[in-house]
Amino acid sequence: MSTTADPNPTAASAAADPPPSQQLKRVLGLPSLIFFGLAYMVPLTVWTTYGVVTTSTAGHLPAAYVATLIAMLLTAYSYGRMVVAHPVAGSAYTYASRAFGRPVGFMVGWALLLDYIFLPMINYLVIGLYMTDYFPAVPNAVWIIATVVLVTALNILGIRLLTRMNFAFIAAQFIFIVVFVGLVIGKLSGEVEVQSFTAPFFEDGMDTGAVFAGAAVLALSFLGFDAVSTLSEETHEPRRRIPKAILLCTLAGGVLYIIQSYAGHLVFPDFNAFADNQDVASADVMTFTGGDLLNTFFTATYVAGAFACAMASQASVSRILFAMGRDGSLPRSVFARLHPTYRTPVVANLLVGLCGLSALFISLATTSSLISFGALAAFSFVNLSVIKHYVVDGGRRGGADLVKYGLIPLLGVLFTFYLWTKLTGFTFRIGLSWLAVGFVYLLFLTRMFRRQPPAMYSGDEVDEPERVTA
Repeated sequence: MSTTADPNPTAASAAADPPPSQQLKRVLGLPSLIFFGLAYMVPLTVWTTYGVVTTSTAGHLPAAYVATLIAMLLTAYSYGRMVVAHPVAGSAYTYASRAFGRPVGFMVGWALLLDYIFLPMINYLVIGLYMTDYFPAVPNAVWIIATVVLVTALNILGIRLLTRMNFAFIAAQFIFIVVFVGLVIGKLSGEVEVQSFTAPFFEDGMDTGAVFAGAAVLALSFLGFDAVSTLSEETHEPRRRIPKAILLCTLAGGVLYIIQSYAGHLVFPDFNAFADNQDVASADVMTFTGGDLLNTFFTATYVAGAFACAMASQASVSRILFAMGRDGSLPRSVFARLHPTYRTPVVANLLVGLCGLSALFISLATTSSLISFGALAAFSFVNLSVIKHYVVDGGRRGGADLVKYGLIPLLGVLFTFYLWTKLTGFTFRIGLSWLAVGFVYLLFLTRMFRRQPPAMYSGDEVDEPERVTA
């Protein structure tokens, strides 16, 4: 397969279009795409790591979000360039495979698999933490085990109810953000005196190294912005609108995160108060801002959103594991199994559920860092893929092209790689061990690189309804 840039992408796309009977209806515009991306990112995810990063940055969470947003905007730009080159599902694995070859793509996909496995777990973890904080008489383990069992069972049964309820959950999150910011403004107008409105972003003596380390963890907040690219076949003028939607979705999500974290820091600046309860620090902020009523509203909205996210993420990862088993990237006898009645990947769901039980003993900080480890590594390769595809293979080396396809992606590589290096040593030990296992497995699959590895699942495949109905 040639990796050179297509001089006439529109014509190439038209030539590759399926017949009308197999085409999806193009009904989506830019606003719909942006809303879809934000729904996938979850606006309230800022509170997942609020206490952890606020404490580690000594009260400079908004500054850390600004740093992360810059890196993510650069990466979103690169995703947009690769969508134009390869208008398929936005997968770092796909882009790395087509730019650098299948073995490199396999390793990028293996790094992303770490994210996929840990994403359901972080939802189980925060549900247990917040429900225990609200109902202290019920042990944390009870909430985690009950949620894992319920989510796994619903995914095996193929229940679609929560998918249809996702928009209601997102609407509730937006309502909460408006109410929270309004109450914060009311507090600042009366009871709370702000010493400095700029301190959450910058102040003398702040530890910039700690801010960038926090920014590295926050990469998990932006996971999902590339999901917009999966709607290419249902969008008017996808080569123009999809890249724009990815960029605007990343920007809108970052702004929402910064607004919430900034409001929280202004109304409750004492980050030292979170020292003993970093994982549920947001409960202190909510109770102080709006009393038990706001904290109840937040807990209900946040837990409902986390449950829906757990449903979606477990459905996704079990589907990925099933597809990888079906394609031979994982053992077929274990992973390529469907429930005889419900036609859902039952073995994969059970294995993901078992992995989710590790939320019983793993910390929120560790889980967040591990997700960011895989994400930042993959994002770096997306940026590199733009340079390889357009500049190296495509010969786009004019002045403007070098800026669009060389300089901007290079800045994205440098920024994401720098944030990646700021993760903790413990995170690197686990993450690099995971990559080492993947490399050894790659050697086995390729018979020491004497043959190509099987194609890993990239999100491009369309499953038949009777085969997988997660």
